[in-house]
Amino acid sequence: SQILDDGGDLTHWIYKKYPNMFKKIKGIVEESVTGVHRLYQLSKAGKLCVPAMNVNDSVTKQKFDNLYCCRESILDGLKRTTDMMFGGKQVVVCGYGEVGKGCCAALKAMGSIVYVTEIDPICALQACMDGFRLVKLNEVIRQVDIVITCTGNKNVVTREHLDRMKNSCIVCNMGHSNTEIDVASLRTPELTWERVRSQVDHVIWPDGKRIVLLAEGRLLNLSCSTVPTFVLSITATTQALALIELYNAPEGRYKQDVYLLPKKMDEYVASLHLPTFDAHLTELTDEQAKYLGLNKNGPFKPNYYR
Repeated sequence: SQILDDGGDLTHWIYKKYPNMFKKIKGIVEESVTGVHRLYQLSKAGKLCVPAMNVNDSVTKQKFDNLYCCRESILDGLKRTTDMMFGGKQVVVCGYGEVGKGCCAALKAMGSIVYVTEIDPICALQACMDGFRLVKLNEVIRQVDIVITCTGNKNVVTREHLDRMKNSCIVCNMGHSNTEIDVASLRTPELTWERVRSQVDHVIWPDGKRIVLLAEGRLLNLSCSTVPTFVLSITATTQALALIELYNAPEGRYKQDVYLLPKKMDEYVASLHLPTFDAHLTELTDEQAKYLGLNKNGPFKPNYYR
């Protein structure tokens, strides 16, 4: 048996409730940044009982599911729930990883004024080079029309932030679970919740101010829109190959640690989906392959390439 997980919830449930089951489990395949973080925590503490494959950091997951998919689904989710116009709206996107990059690109293309918050100086510099204003959330929280979280962290948007938001500010999450926005702090007697349509709540303050909370802080693209089947195919294929790799691996190849999918498999997943576009790959000559020090059939990128 193996575990195919998203967010680490199943892994941690088995770990807490039925730890003896790990004796019969050959490995774990995890597809989300939050789940991978939890696996690395278990590994660091010496509590990871089986090998685990980090699918989230494979190129086919990072670039396609996280970047290109979110670039489309953020607009779909916001349109379905709010029927809003994007042009001229001020938006702050918390986090400039692959998900944040996709959200920012989509909103910028629609004419929105986009701000970015980020803790990583490299991602922050990328945001600046892509033409986005890097700010702290407190600096823009009173003026923005939309707040989007994409960090995989917890309490990114706190009750203090929510109190300071302008009337009718839209708040949503594209990260993981429902931890990024402190929704629990809004369930107090002085605030009124009003369900205006499916997955859309108005949270109303005593002075009449309201915010528009989407999907109660859960994932917007999974709760309020759909995910393109093409992207699902890429991610599912990557997960399937990771399961096969762990299952067929000879004894001792993978120890009780977290591993990345071999680059050759990443490239194989991509090649399987190229015919959809009637795309034709160029092949290296023997001389070119020798010059680059590569096998003609790949892998063409080092394992650390993301």
